[in-house]
Amino acid sequence: MRDRRQTVEISFDGVEVEAHVDESVLQAARRNDVFIPSLCFLEGLSVWGGCRICVVEVAEDHRLRPACATPVAADMEVLIDTPRLRAYRKSILELLFAEGNHVCAVCVSNGKCELQDMAVACGMDHVRYDEQDPRRAVDASHPKYVFDPNRCILCTRCVRVCDEIEGAHVWDISERGASAELVTELHKPWGEALSCTWCGKCVAVCPTGSLFYQGSAVGEMQHTADMIRMLASARRRHEWVDPEVTT
Repeated sequence: MRDRRQTVEISFDGVEVEAHVDESVLQAARRNDVFIPSLCFLEGLSVWGGCRICVVEVAEDHRLRPACATPVAADMEVLIDTPRLRAYRKSILELLFAEGNHVCAVCVSNGKCELQDMAVACGMDHVRYDEQDPRRAVDASHPKYVFDPNRCILCTRCVRVCDEIEGAHVWDISERGASAELVTELHKPWGEALSCTWCGKCVAVCPTGSLFYQGSAVGEMQHTADMIRMLASARRRHEWVDPEVTT
């Protein structure tokens, strides 16, 4: 079916593309095969804008804007690859690595990790900051899944998918700043969370090795975040609703 949404012209590093008026800069970029790195954004979920990896520069504006939360505008000139942006993204990635325990060689998601991929894409090959090297208890109380908070980057994908797609709201963020952490049912062990439906959507969307299946070995875990876009799209179109029931 032809997309009849109104369009505007914008440019990425001087290359003009067509964008829909109801899109964000990041959505327009992805639809036009323009690469802007991101971690917390996931098509089909609400916008969080917390990782700040997707920041871009807009002409005549000194601020760095998150592409996922910036709507397109007619004749918008977007810069996505400048020395300032490259330096900023590297710093953010280094901080994420320093704040957690991301030893890729012993991670279940090694080779299939979005954080690892972003580090490679952005040219981050070392960490300049002091590593916090946390020692947070791994929660293996669930019969099917494991939560390793040492590898969590607080992207809130699991929080949003559990709330917005599954409707269970098992996950949430507790505390603030350096004390912020992902929790299940007000700090209950995951295996004791009665609201958990065992659907696995939170595990599917995790960009790191923080959520994984029981028994996964190094490099064996593969997440399937793309399925959320399909589920959200099907829900909007009522693909799985019996019309006789809804009338």
